[in-house]
Amino acid sequence: MSQTIALVTGGSRGLGRNAALKLARKGVHIILTWNSRQSEALEVVREIELTGVKAVAIQLNVAESAGFAAFAAEVKQQLLHVWQRDSFDYLLNNAGTGLDEAYEKTTEAQFDELMNIHLKGPFFLTQHLLPLLKEGGRILNVSTGLTRFALPGKAAYAAMKGAMEVLTRYQAKELGSRGIRVNIIAPGAIATDFGGGVVRDNEQVSKAIAAQTALGRVGQPDDIGSAMAAILSDELGWANAQRIEVSGGMFL
Repeated sequence: MSQTIALVTGGSRGLGRNAALKLARKGVHIILTWNSRQSEALEVVREIELTGVKAVAIQLNVAESAGFAAFAAEVKQQLLHVWQRDSFDYLLNNAGTGLDEAYEKTTEAQFDELMNIHLKGPFFLTQHLLPLLKEGGRILNVSTGLTRFALPGKAAYAAMKGAMEVLTRYQAKELGSRGIRVNIIAPGAIATDFGGGVVRDNEQVSKAIAAQTALGRVGQPDDIGSAMAAILSDELGWANAQRIEVSGGMFL
């Protein structure tokens, strides 16, 4: 029986964790990455294994491209050891962090950190993993609603995500000969610990966002994890090079 395997960066928490669990419940085996919280990653592995599929957790800092070759080698080793395979099927470039800082106060160090995590990281990590990605596989990158609408304090973050939207189209064009489909999901405001948990924990912020969303509430992790799993599935197999916003209709 063929086994589908997904590699989810930042799969130990937030949207990555939710997507990994949603994929596992569809029978997809999981390789997830964690940066600094190994115990959380191992707990997610245990949750995934309860669904009946296999999972492993590998440490990765997406801001440090010098470690990507060693990471790819570890992925190859785990594929052979756990699944007796030399390839995986889905790559979800999810790992990231936020920044809330006015444009005129954003420092070069803050800009460089966001660039390393959100643009340089997925650009070169995907390069290193391409030899392990199955012919006909799928790549899903992650953007934000902030590339469509503008909110103060998000200039640097949104700029990186805008670049990822352009990169997604180029990846789809250049990897099409291998049958690899590449899309990018753009969540709206989601109630997670992202950005210090402001959407989840600040009632005033949550109410303000809900008032500007057609469906009348803020997004939940399940809304995005389910969408990520759906975009990677065969059901959306003909979607390619697309920016898919999943925001409940923010700022229409």
